[in-house]
Amino acid sequence: MPHDKSDNTQYTKALDPLLPILRFVKPYKTMVIAALLALLVTAVITLSIGQGVKMIIDNGFMAGSEEQLSHAIGVMVVMISILAVGTFIRFYLMSWLGERVCADIRKAVFDRLLGLHPSYFEENRSGEIMSRLTTDTTLLQSIIGSSFSMALRSVLMFVGGLLMLVLTNLKLTLLVVGFVPVVLLPMLYYGRKVRRLARKSQDSIADVGTYAGEIIQNIKVVQSYTREGEEKEAFGAEVETAFAVARQRVKQRAVLIAAVIFLVFGAISIMLWVGGMDVLAGRISEGELAAFIFYAVMVAMSLATISEVYGELQRAAGSAERLFELLAVESAIKAPHKVAKLDESADTVIAFEQVHFSYPSRLNSAALADISLDIKKGQVVALVGPSGAGKTTLFELLQRFYDPSLGEIRFKETPIQQLEPQHLRQQMGMVQQQPTMFSSDVWHNIRYGRPDATDEEVILAAKRAHAHEFILDLPEGYKSYLGEQGVRLSGGQKQRIALARAILKDPEVLLLDEATSALDAESEFHVQAALNELMENRTTLIIAHRLSTVIHADMIVLLDQGRILAQGTHAQLLEQSELYQRLCELQFDTSDTERGR
Repeated sequence: MPHDKSDNTQYTKALDPLLPILRFVKPYKTMVIAALLALLVTAVITLSIGQGVKMIIDNGFMAGSEEQLSHAIGVMVVMISILAVGTFIRFYLMSWLGERVCADIRKAVFDRLLGLHPSYFEENRSGEIMSRLTTDTTLLQSIIGSSFSMALRSVLMFVGGLLMLVLTNLKLTLLVVGFVPVVLLPMLYYGRKVRRLARKSQDSIADVGTYAGEIIQNIKVVQSYTREGEEKEAFGAEVETAFAVARQRVKQRAVLIAAVIFLVFGAISIMLWVGGMDVLAGRISEGELAAFIFYAVMVAMSLATISEVYGELQRAAGSAERLFELLAVESAIKAPHKVAKLDESADTVIAFEQVHFSYPSRLNSAALADISLDIKKGQVVALVGPSGAGKTTLFELLQRFYDPSLGEIRFKETPIQQLEPQHLRQQMGMVQQQPTMFSSDVWHNIRYGRPDATDEEVILAAKRAHAHEFILDLPEGYKSYLGEQGVRLSGGQKQRIALARAILKDPEVLLLDEATSALDAESEFHVQAALNELMENRTTLIIAHRLSTVIHADMIVLLDQGRILAQGTHAQLLEQSELYQRLCELQFDTSDTERGR
């Protein structure tokens, strides 16, 4: 996915990409405060345990008093009980917060994706977008719910432990503190490497997902061309690439943790030798040394945890950066600040006025050039021409999936850029040549045209689409699960479900990307019958692949290489256009052509 390097200037600090998460945490500040209070209580209790250890050794063991020993142990049991309860509260609240914030981020990213212009998905791979939506948000959930809590706890324990070390024995504390910079240096050095590799690792995982998704989606083509062996090798190469990047990331983290542990426990060993000498010389008590060791180990473990969590946070920073890039993308298709009203009395429903357009991914090639076309209310208009003539592009511009480079498109005399895009699209019903089916039941797929429709209205739409009979023959009727992309239905059945969806929506303008061109004779009969009923009293635009289906259209528009070459009735075009005559000769015999005049 393209990434503008200039954007990286805002991420100069290692963990800066995690800062935008705070706006998702903000609504739950009560939970955060409660979790922090629990964290503070558990930290104080943990730090107090060191003094309990000192009491047990000096006042119990060394003094030989059973009463003082029992009292010290009793105090320890109370402190440990409070610690257990506080840890439960802290762990529950932080885990809840991680799950909640992760869900909110995932919803925010998905909501942004639904509002983006279609060209964004031409330029960016769906597999990588899905990786950001799933893998990256899951990693952030782990960070917020676990690693962040551990980091805070470790920082508190480190600072508190150092303070207790100073209070216990200043000389030994200075010895320990002298080693802190030595421990921090490898953390900072390897931390940066981990973050770079984390982003690279997430990108490589997205590549694996994209490749696998494409192959599984086209499994019949793969097997038809017997390419299983080659695809296994290619996928294996993608997986190995991802593994190589992950191995480098794991190696850097392992080096970081190992270095910190070696340096920390090396410092403790030296401190033990110095402290032991002081006990033998009578300069400090055994309890004082035990308490100091307790705090020193606590500081050491806190540093080790911080180093480990720092690596996790670096990895999360890469994921956050990828996620918030998505949230920062602005749609090229926006609603106007002031929405215009439609002229419901307008005779001309659709008007193209000197429209020019090039797809963002092919700016040097004009998809449409100087298109001017008026479509009256109730007209049936057919768009015909060779493949790549610009027929589908007209549909996409009319639904405002893209904006023209030059010129203007009007709907009921109002420029469509002055309309709310959703309101504009609500006026239209699209039936594609390859209809889209969702991985759900028949109810859901038909009701997609109008979610608030009753069961009776759905069934009526299915009957009008000549779909009711075959739906009842499905294993569970309208509750039957259709499989991914409607894999359990034939082409004709999918078309009739799509038509039922359009009938239920009851649009004012019908856009048909010829729905019968790939069907057998029986399916075509049913679909054409449903289409004829659906087209009654509606303005209809048809992309015609087979001219026999549109010879009775009110107007036929002949397109080639993005330009309108001619427009008129079938009979008029036969007389005016050589290209139209040639198209007819390819599809009809002479007698059919004559009958169509």
